[in-house]
Amino acid sequence: MVSQIKVLQTPSFKKAVKKLHKNQKTDLDKAVKKLMLEPLLGEKKKGDLSFMRVYKFKMVKQLTLLGYSFEDGALVLELMTLGTHENFYRDVKKLF
Repeated sequence: MVSQIKVLQTPSFKKAVKKLHKNQKTDLDKAVKKLMLEPLLGEKKKGDLSFMRVYKFKMVKQLTLLGYSFEDGALVLELMTLGTHENFYRDVKKLF
């Protein structure tokens, strides 16, 4: 879809990635590459979280949610947060 896309990471996303094991990072990299090719894959949220999209993928056989925003005009994919479904949305509301 987009040939040149800029990927940004929030400090909270970087912190979450630092804690991952090598095999988890491999799965995350695959998910990010998919999003770079097709940024609208994730589900657009409503209400308080209307500014973000959430992409669900398997990380070492566990469902993981990747919160991000995509600005089509600027071609920027901003990776905001990462985690399991448990308390994901509650924690996102606290961050943003």
